[in-house]
Amino acid sequence: MYAIVEISGKQFKVAKSDVVKIPLQNAAPKDKLKFSNVLLVDDKGKVTIGTPFVKNATVSATVVEHGRDRKIIVFKKKRRKDYEVKRGHRQAYTMINIDSITVAKAKETAPKVATEKAPATKVAPKVATEKAPATKAAPKVATEKAPTTKAAPKVATEKAPATKAAPKKVEPKKSETVKKTEKE
Repeated sequence: MYAIVEISGKQFKVAKSDVVKIPLQNAAPKDKLKFSNVLLVDDKGKVTIGTPFVKNATVSATVVEHGRDRKIIVFKKKRRKDYEVKRGHRQAYTMINIDSITVAKAKETAPKVATEKAPATKVAPKVATEKAPATKAAPKVATEKAPTTKAAPKVATEKAPATKAAPKKVEPKKSETVKKTEKE
């Protein structure tokens, strides 16, 4: 029997008494863990696939130890830019031992057997009672609104090419003309 279980966003194929390295879990060594996100269970050829998880299926495990994986070198470089960065990283993990894979059978309801029942007593029909007529609310009074007018559609007109306007001649005021004539 084996199962595919999702642990911390990753999928693992596990069987009974397997030792699996999973992402770091918040549990002490020798603690018991239960995982209910089981995606698939294979029981001697009988495969059960979940949608997305198999109902009533759990994987129980015991924490063996915590540790850190081997160092991974992260090297970044941009050519011709004088940029080089070298960093290392060690991923933390939890080692677990799979204790059991269980799939609880769904409770099946047995078909009900017809049994003799006592004759049902009839309920007296309800007597229609007169109700007071429902009062209607007064209709709302329409307020007068000014009729809305639609603007006439704009007609595309061709504009004449812009010409420079000639400067206007400024005529002297009458009072000035009168004074000039008086002086002469």
